[in-house]
Amino acid sequence: MKIALLGYGKMGKAIEQLALQDGDEVVFRAGSETSAEEVRASLRSAEAAIEFSRPESAFDNIRLALEAGLPVVCGTTGWLGRLSEAKALCEEHRGAMLYASNFSIGVNVFFALNRYLAGMMARLPQYKVRMEEIHHTQKLDAPSGTAITLAEDILSRLPGLEQWAGEEEAGPEALPIRSRREGQAPGTHEVRYYSSIDSITIRHEAHSREGFARGALLAARWLVGKKGYFEMKDMLGF
Repeated sequence: MKIALLGYGKMGKAIEQLALQDGDEVVFRAGSETSAEEVRASLRSAEAAIEFSRPESAFDNIRLALEAGLPVVCGTTGWLGRLSEAKALCEEHRGAMLYASNFSIGVNVFFALNRYLAGMMARLPQYKVRMEEIHHTQKLDAPSGTAITLAEDILSRLPGLEQWAGEEEAGPEALPIRSRREGQAPGTHEVRYYSSIDSITIRHEAHSREGFARGALLAARWLVGKKGYFEMKDMLGF
C-alpha cells in the first residue's frame, strides 16, 4: 500500500517504521512546514492517508485527503469541534474516513469493556465513578482524546451524570477526570467505581507507541475501497 503520512512527528515515524517492515511504501511525509499546495500535489501518488498531526492542522489535512479522493485515517485529538464538518465533507466527496481517539487494539477492547461495565453499574447507584489518565509531557491536550471517549461512553449509560470535567472543576453531577503529564509515558487510562464498601477498577497501560501505529496501519488497509465515516468499532466488530 502506498501511504501518505500527514504529520511526521513521533507517531508518524512509528507508523513509517512498521509500514516499511510490512512492505508498504511511504510516498509522502507532511511536516509542520509543508504547505497545502505540496500536500495536494503529493497525495495523487498515494492510496491512503494517515493523519497524526496537531489539532490546528487536522481538519485541513482531512479535507485535502478527501478532496484528493483518498481514504483517510485520523488519530489526531483536540479538534473534534469540527468532526461534523469532516463527516459532511466525507459524504460530499463520497470518500472514506476513519477517526479514532486511540488505534490500539487493546484500548479498543478496553473501550468495549468500559461500555459493558458502565451498563452494569447503572443499576448500582451506591457506586460513584472517577477517571485518571497519564501521558508524556509533550501531549498538548488534557484530558486525552482516549479519556474523553471513555468518559462519553460512561455518560451515555450512567444516570445522574451530565458531563465530564477536570478533577478540580468537577461538581456533583460531573464525572471527574484527573490528567497527569509525566516523563515519556505513552498512555495509561483508569476507570474506578467506588463505594463505602469496595472499589472496582479497570485499567489500560500502553508500553510503547507500537500498538497505536499498528492499529492505524490496519485501519488504513481496511478502509481502502470503502465509502463513508467509520470508527474502530466498525472495523473490529465491537
